[in-house]
Amino acid sequence: MGEIEDAIERADREAFTRQPPKTLQARINFLMRRLKTTKAVAAELGVTSGRWSATARANGRPRRRTSRAKIDTAVRSRWQPLVRKRRRKQAAAATGITVETRARFGYTAPVGTTDDGRMRRLTVHLPPAYAQRLFDARDAGAGDQEMRQIIAEGLKDVYFQDGGSCATGLSDVEFSDTDYLDPDF
Repeated sequence: MGEIEDAIERADREAFTRQPPKTLQARINFLMRRLKTTKAVAAELGVTSGRWSATARANGRPRRRTSRAKIDTAVRSRWQPLVRKRRRKQAAAATGITVETRARFGYTAPVGTTDDGRMRRLTVHLPPAYAQRLFDARDAGAGDQEMRQIIAEGLKDVYFQDGGSCATGLSDVEFSDTDYLDPDF
């Protein structure tokens, strides 16, 4: 997963109306119910079927810490899919998405203006159209660079050009060297 996709996944988790299972055994049981077969769960976690079977039989005590983290990630990615879907649909149709970031922004502008990139900390609310484009790109398996470009276009339109009322000669915004990215929808 890329940086943008990870950030969207974190924002998705904020929509939970109930917390995911806390104990390791409850998480294992959840994965088994959701994925149906030992082979499917093992493939999801990147382990062999034999190792997964041994973990499941050992009352939820995997031998490695990385296994615990993988189990937790797999559970959280499947927890409350309808709640997540509803929240994304609302953001794409009505509320939009708020992006808080600290990154280097540069832009292509007319001659005589400075276009050197510099670090900025921005919190910008993007309209629903950008949320829809971002979610569609994510669902289509777009890479981090393509999703970064969608966010950069939104920041250009909303922040740098203020909806077309200023900086009309600005053509492209470059969004790089991200310290952090925190979307909220």
